[in-house]
Amino acid sequence: MRKIKSGDTVMIMRGRYQEKGKTGVVERVEDQRVYVKWMRIVKKALKGKGFVEKEAPIDISNVMVVCPSCKKPTRVGIEQKDGKRYRVCKKCGAKLDK
Repeated sequence: MRKIKSGDTVMIMRGRYQEKGKTGVVERVEDQRVYVKWMRIVKKALKGKGFVEKEAPIDISNVMVVCPSCKKPTRVGIEQKDGKRYRVCKKCGAKLDK
C-alpha cells in the first residue's frame, strides 16, 4: 500500500527554495516520484511550437502528507481493521482514506 496517493494534499519539505513549505495536490505518482499540481514548473522546448510549461516530478521522500483533521504535515501509518488496511495520521490518529 502506498503512503502517498493521487488526490492527497502534500507539503514540500525539501528542494528548491521557491517551493519549500508550499502545499499542493498530488496529480499522479510514478516510481517513487510525485507530480504536484502547479509546483516545480519547468519550460520544455518543442520543435516548431516554442515552449510549454509543465510540472516536473518531485522525489517522494521530499514531501509529507498534510492531515485533513489537524492540518499539519505528518508521517503516515497503516492500521488493519476488519481485513482492510487504512492510512492514518501519526500525530492525531485520524484516517487519511475516505
